Amino acid sequence: MSAISESLVSLDTIRAAATRIAGIAIKTPLLRAPFAGVAGDVWLKAESLQPIGAFKIRGAANKILQLTPEEIARGVITYSSGNHAQGVAYAARAVGAKYGVPGDRSSSTGCKAVIVMPSNAPAIKRAATLALGAEVVDVGVASSERLAKAEELVRQHGYVVIPPYDDEQIIAGQATCGLEIVESLPDVDLVLAPVSGGGLLSGVAAAVKQLRPQARVYGVEPELAGDTAESFRAGRIVEWPAELTSRTLADGLRTQSVGRRNFAHIQAFVDGIVTVTEAEIRAAMRAIVATARLVPEPSGAVAAAALLFHAAELPQYRKAAAVVSGGNVAPGLLAEVLTEATA
Repeated sequence: MSAISESLVSLDTIRAAATRIAGIAIKTPLLRAPFAGVAGDVWLKAESLQPIGAFKIRGAANKILQLTPEEIARGVITYSSGNHAQGVAYAARAVGAKYGVPGDRSSSTGCKAVIVMPSNAPAIKRAATLALGAEVVDVGVASSERLAKAEELVRQHGYVVIPPYDDEQIIAGQATCGLEIVESLPDVDLVLAPVSGGGLLSGVAAAVKQLRPQARVYGVEPELAGDTAESFRAGRIVEWPAELTSRTLADGLRTQSVGRRNFAHIQAFVDGIVTVTEAEIRAAMRAIVATARLVPEPSGAVAAAALLFHAAELPQYRKAAAVVSGGNVAPGLLAEVLTEATA
């Protein structure tokens, strides 16, 4: 057994993370979603209601809150297409203010946050990251380019890296989402979460399976960025080129491969992975708006899409919970999706 597989996050670690991040992330509600034609009760975990509009604040806060004052003073860096960027920027500002560290901007206090973003990141996410006081460095569309640039800046400036997913404390932070699902719905039978780098799915699955072993946990990703589904079938990590994963509308799920620690958790705790089409993602966005009055971004709609269109690939259930991982969608895209013909 590898060192990584031996260090799967424990329930105690997840509970400690929940206590730690309570002042920054919120406990989001489970909202009933009476989807037409879907058997069983469906509930949506509304991570789109987090302060940054996405679950990523959980892991970022859990990691940054454990840095020393000296590390906070050095500043933090990450590489992200948008939601993790906002999570790091938000948490860095809050934690820096706690330590009285001068911010990057004279109008606020906070820990300096540098975010390496792809050139195709949604403008709404880039603008929100800048508004939180972070410095944004643009690179190409490949996730490998983001990582390489971040490593270069670490060597130059000594920043502390806050990984987007392949990190034990990031996984533990995201796992608090699964903890809350079981606390709110103790008899849940099926839990679905989006998967890209794997931080959310690995954390949610670890929490759910350790609290309710009989529940089934499934990951969901776009067909156009189905590297984790292929990895799950193959039993090893498979990487897809950026020109393939960048095709999907779900910009938060364009990572080229799942993380090593994340894959170890997925192999230990996840029962299956389903892929959904672009049309199904759009239809799920409309269904979420209509039934739960939530605004999902495309990445946040994939778990619901699996329930709506891939019931044959899922186990039977009485109560299912699907994570709406984020709601940071450009107004123009949302309007297009909501008004397009459905025939």
